[in-house]
Amino acid sequence: MAADPIIRLAGVTKIYKTGEVEVHALAQVDLTVEKGEMVAIMGPSGSGKSTLMNVLGCLDQPTQGSYLFEGREVATLPKRALAELRLSAFGFVFQGFQLIARTSALDNVALPLVYADVPVHERRQRAMEALAQVGLAGREDHTPAQLSGGQQQRVAIARALVNRPRMILADEPTGALDTRTSVEVLGLIQSLHKSGITVVMVTHEPDIAAYAGRNIVVRDGRILSDERQVAHDAAADLSALPGKAA
Repeated sequence: MAADPIIRLAGVTKIYKTGEVEVHALAQVDLTVEKGEMVAIMGPSGSGKSTLMNVLGCLDQPTQGSYLFEGREVATLPKRALAELRLSAFGFVFQGFQLIARTSALDNVALPLVYADVPVHERRQRAMEALAQVGLAGREDHTPAQLSGGQQQRVAIARALVNRPRMILADEPTGALDTRTSVEVLGLIQSLHKSGITVVMVTHEPDIAAYAGRNIVVRDGRILSDERQVAHDAAADLSALPGKAA
């Protein structure tokens, strides 16, 4: 018998109310994601893709429908259990990096471990390991202002990894980067996927979605299409581009 999907949505609807107006950000979404997949969720602004990402990451809950994560119904979890799930299961990567200014890369990466009450020595060791994993060994003491955009996103990815999550949720992870740096970051995300981490990536760009093995298109809060594809190899594409590493 096949294993249960890591994610299963059934009839998920999300309604926001603004005064007397109801906005259906998601409408009867059915979706499964298998463990170890790399999925792109694509759609224009206002399509519902970011709302879907927030639901998947337990940052928001559906108005209607069911969300099972690793077989557990998320809606029935107490607040503390839900917070623990967010902290342990997911690593979040955002377009704007969301690093703390004037704070070292090491301390930025270690921040989730503070919330998890990990001892100081272990926090430092794990943060250093995560920075080395993304190619930033030796940059631990650099602040965001001392790093390039690509390096800042690598710090953000290291922060997403430091709690050893089962899933990476990346919301427009290359939106603030140039072409070469974008491909470098996508190569890093692909390497994490190959290590066994499930990846769900939101983007509005088909060129970015091409690096995932599955492309889900969302429009008006509904899944318009869901297709598997041969993912572009970021490492191969990078070798064909001019310029220096991020």
